[in-house]
Amino acid sequence: MIFRKYGSKVESVEPNFDSRAMNEIGFQRTNETSLATDEFEQRYTRVGGRELTAQAEGGVQDEAEKAVLAALLSQIQEMQAALKPGEVLLVESELGKDYPKTREKQRTIVVDGENRLRFERTVEPPLRIGVYAEKA
Repeated sequence: MIFRKYGSKVESVEPNFDSRAMNEIGFQRTNETSLATDEFEQRYTRVGGRELTAQAEGGVQDEAEKAVLAALLSQIQEMQAALKPGEVLLVESELGKDYPKTREKQRTIVVDGENRLRFERTVEPPLRIGVYAEKA
């Protein structure tokens, strides 16, 4: 299960990555579980975490962005699959502070004598996700 802080609550979420959205890297509340922040901190302790980033390149802007979001989602799914019983994930990146966004660089290349754009997408800063285990 994935959690994210919303004010004084920690709520269950699922990834909602959309290349057409203003904030491409999003999480949507599932209303499955909601805990007060204090209660979450009493029940769980941090046992690890990762900073997730991704990079993709392509000839079409939206395809490059979809590829980078798919790579990021794949890393989150790998983390979920590796969770032991009693462990959860917590999105530690905070909106307005260090929340990740896709960044784009474009360059012109020559293909068969014609100029073509090449789009490179990256995620910066990294998406920080912590692994938390229930206290014994």
